[in-house]
Amino acid sequence: MRDLGGPGAERVVVLMYHRIGTAQNEWERKYCVDPTRFEQQMHALAREGMKSVSLHAFFQWLHGDFVLPEKSFVLTFDDGFLGVYQHAAPVLRELRWPATVFLVSGLIGGHDEWTRKENPDATAYPLMNAGQIRELHLQGFSYHSHTRSHRDLTILSAGELREELEGSRREAARAAGYRAAFSVLPGFNRLGIDPYRIRRLDVFGSDSVAMLMRKIHLGSNDGSLGAVLRYYGSRLAKRSWLRAGSLFR
Repeated sequence: MRDLGGPGAERVVVLMYHRIGTAQNEWERKYCVDPTRFEQQMHALAREGMKSVSLHAFFQWLHGDFVLPEKSFVLTFDDGFLGVYQHAAPVLRELRWPATVFLVSGLIGGHDEWTRKENPDATAYPLMNAGQIRELHLQGFSYHSHTRSHRDLTILSAGELREELEGSRREAARAAGYRAAFSVLPGFNRLGIDPYRIRRLDVFGSDSVAMLMRKIHLGSNDGSLGAVLRYYGSRLAKRSWLRAGSLFR
């Protein structure tokens, strides 16, 4: 195995962001992270010795062909919002960190039309265009498929599903080949996991730096202090049970 330096990581978290920008209402705040907060989060991760790694390196590690250093993580952005280009990319350029964007291939250069019915203000936000995508690729961004039009795949007919996925692969990811799938299930990724059920941690607009750090530590979408107390309480209870069991024997 090749080695990026340092001891090898036993588990890797994948962070999932959506829009980086300003939220206009409470509905938007769940998946919209303020640019200043995003910058604070990235620099906090860097101070903790964490480092973003490319998706290519992550998959090599996942297959046992590459050794990632401890505290490696993968940074992903769903949908391809313009805010990634405007606000996230300059921060990542400074840190020299790669990132992955999952593009909605049929709406490149358009808007997130799929949210109009859900957003109380019926607002849609701009997505990156082809030129911006190419520019960030030169910075170290990689791109993969987030379907063709962001439809709910669970309710489509077989023909509609094939068009949504194959169309997306042709027009956006091209050579991606769908060798893996990223889920919205939280948790850590370890060697030998199902590559079609890669886990990601949601980063919400309400997540402070401390909240994000707790999420990463726990491998959970719940980064509250209560979750931390429950986590350590369960570990303490397990240790007590193990000690009692050893005495019993």
